Amino acid sequence: MAAKLFLASSNPGKLAEFRVLAKGFPVSLELDLLPGFDSLPAFEESARTFAENSLGKALYYSQLTNEAVIADDSGLVVPSLNGRPGVQSARYAGPNATSAERMAKLLGEMNGKSEGGREAHFVCVLSVVRKNRALAVITARADGEILQSQRGSGGFGYDPIFYFPPLQKSFAELTAEEKNQYSHRGKAFRRLLSVLPDVL
Repeated sequence: MAAKLFLASSNPGKLAEFRVLAKGFPVSLELDLLPGFDSLPAFEESARTFAENSLGKALYYSQLTNEAVIADDSGLVVPSLNGRPGVQSARYAGPNATSAERMAKLLGEMNGKSEGGREAHFVCVLSVVRKNRALAVITARADGEILQSQRGSGGFGYDPIFYFPPLQKSFAELTAEEKNQYSHRGKAFRRLLSVLPDVL
């Protein structure tokens, strides 16, 4: 019998990404966008941690269904910038800024920083809630460095300026298979799949 999860999003691209990650794993998972997601006012991701935002979003949208709901919060952390952009990653250059504008702001703040000061990591937290009860909160990260300029044309967000040393590529230069294997979201989702049979 397949486990059923509703993704707290109206983004079909994000759904497709999670469905690809679910392929080939022993857990049979039926994953769909949450019906009625846009009928509620958007959840305000105003907490100070990825975990609080992820779990808060899942709890908020779980009121729409009796099935399990999964929500994620993710972002880029640069220790030499006191953790910025962090939970503000998507709003770093303003609420309506483009990815290019967010990267430009970050690269500007990184000016003059030496190699050690360019260390960074992506974080992803996935939360699963059913009927207002938390079933799982999973976190994962991918470590790398901030480049001096953009490299690659794939990915999204900060991927073109995030260098991944094990493969000597930016995240925007990775194939889809490589990114699914090494990204923070891919790692978190695989960990989630390993515990789903015990919590659903």
